[in-house]
Amino acid sequence: MTTPDIFAPFTALAAQLLPHACDNADDGSHDIAHIARVWSNARTIHAAEGGNGRVLCAATLLHDCVSLEKDAADRSQGSRMAADKARGVLKGLEWDEADIDRVSHAIIAHSFSANVAPTTIEAKILQDADRLDAIGLIGVARCFYVAGRMGSGLYDPADPMAQRRELDDKAFAIDHFETKLLTLADGFQTATGAAMAQDRHAALLTFRDGLLAEIGAEQR
Repeated sequence: MTTPDIFAPFTALAAQLLPHACDNADDGSHDIAHIARVWSNARTIHAAEGGNGRVLCAATLLHDCVSLEKDAADRSQGSRMAADKARGVLKGLEWDEADIDRVSHAIIAHSFSANVAPTTIEAKILQDADRLDAIGLIGVARCFYVAGRMGSGLYDPADPMAQRRELDDKAFAIDHFETKLLTLADGFQTATGAAMAQDRHAALLTFRDGLLAEIGAEQR
């Protein structure tokens, strides 16, 4: 199977947009595999919730076309930068302006750090689909991968559960569970996405509790 085929039934669209999809080739947390997983989530939600599939697929393919590192000073602007780039790409393909607007809004609103509420069904689906990839076991893998890129530790050996210190997810990967990952399941936009999130949230809890038990955190 070629990569565009993963995005069926929008294979031709994927062939056009994939060359623009990733601008940070060495970031394994925002690569083509991530985009494919988000599309799989989005397609499942779309089947139940509706919306414009072509707009949704384009927004999914381009949602990380500008991807900034977690510790970048302008990270909160990353989704707006991606939306601006997507606009240029879609204009070059002679897309209708209204559809470009819908793609742009979905890309902007998908980002946690942008803090923009999604107002269209495509934007709600993309936000849910992207957040599903941040929780569950794939979310665990991505969390520790990003921590490695940033040079963070796994946990604070003196206080793993942050009982006597402030949480710091730039210093310790496990802190990111409390500062973000374990908060995501309560903020889903669609009923289908929210239902899908529950199993993944439970997997996060199981991993966190298992890790803390292995290092004897409760005894410190």
